[in-house]
Amino acid sequence: MYADEFSIYAGNANRPLAEQICRYLRTELGKAEVFKFANDNIFVRVMENVREQDVFLVQPTSRPVNDSVMELLIMIDAFKRASAGRITAVMPYYAYGRSDKKDQPRVPITARLVADMLTVAGADRVLTMDLHQGQIQGFFSIPVDELTAVNILSRYIRDKNLDDIVVVSELGFAKKARNFAEILEAPLAIVEKRRVGNEDKTELMNIIGEVSGKTAVIIDDEIDTAGSLLEAVASLVSEGAVAIYSCATHGVFSNSSLELIEASPLTEVIVTDTIPLPADANRDKVTVLSIAPLFGEAIKRIHRGESVGALFSSEVQLVEEMTFWGSHAADEEADDPPAAAAEG
Repeated sequence: MYADEFSIYAGNANRPLAEQICRYLRTELGKAEVFKFANDNIFVRVMENVREQDVFLVQPTSRPVNDSVMELLIMIDAFKRASAGRITAVMPYYAYGRSDKKDQPRVPITARLVADMLTVAGADRVLTMDLHQGQIQGFFSIPVDELTAVNILSRYIRDKNLDDIVVVSELGFAKKARNFAEILEAPLAIVEKRRVGNEDKTELMNIIGEVSGKTAVIIDDEIDTAGSLLEAVASLVSEGAVAIYSCATHGVFSNSSLELIEASPLTEVIVTDTIPLPADANRDKVTVLSIAPLFGEAIKRIHRGESVGALFSSEVQLVEEMTFWGSHAADEEADDPPAAAAEG
């Protein structure tokens, strides 16, 4: 049985998020060295005693993806050899999630490979957010808690008091988009598309639903090259949408996607901080919502053996109340986090 205390450590992929999680939980980020030698080998050293502790390692596997994956695996091994009581890999963004099936001859299922590596390294459970497909949970032989940003994103949109909204989603995200639409009490339109080859290109086939004269809110799990997003935007404009917003959990923003978004008819793009936003991003058009309180609350509940699913029940409004916490966190360090965190 692990000790009645928990500790949070971070790799280099998104240290600011780990610090915000610790701030929400009113604790300090654990001390560990995670760096590269001159020969490109990654080295990890735990600087504190973690014997029998409940340890949470915050590391989204974002760019540089392979370095982030290896950092996490080596961190898990280091804490396992330091006799940590339980190790939870906190992966706000799960890389290789698109490679979750064999859709071509002689191709890998890399999402399963990553799951196997995490398990073999010694992770006891995984905490993540909005997987590309929920079935990826089945690749693990250890418990997986999948959070969602749908509640936080929908609260932000609802508070803008937009008129005549229609929620727009592709088929792969339709289930969560339906929940998003129900919260906003708006109809749902579906974008039908197909992926062309392996070059991050898609072909828009059709929009199913009425969007003319409406404010369209596109919802998806991630924005990568923004190719699919901008094809959908162009189609929505041609169909008569009067304003277009885009919401996504993960802002990957590869290549020149931010420049393309800036030049597009999009009114606003809303993402969360699962992945650090590039420093040169235009903050006038891209809004970042903090999911640190949500992960902090989930970490607290996992440690206490309480329900994580209760965070998303209709009776619990805590997630929605967290929506704007992050907007003041960086500017007002003396502020107290929401009262729910103080209960620990």
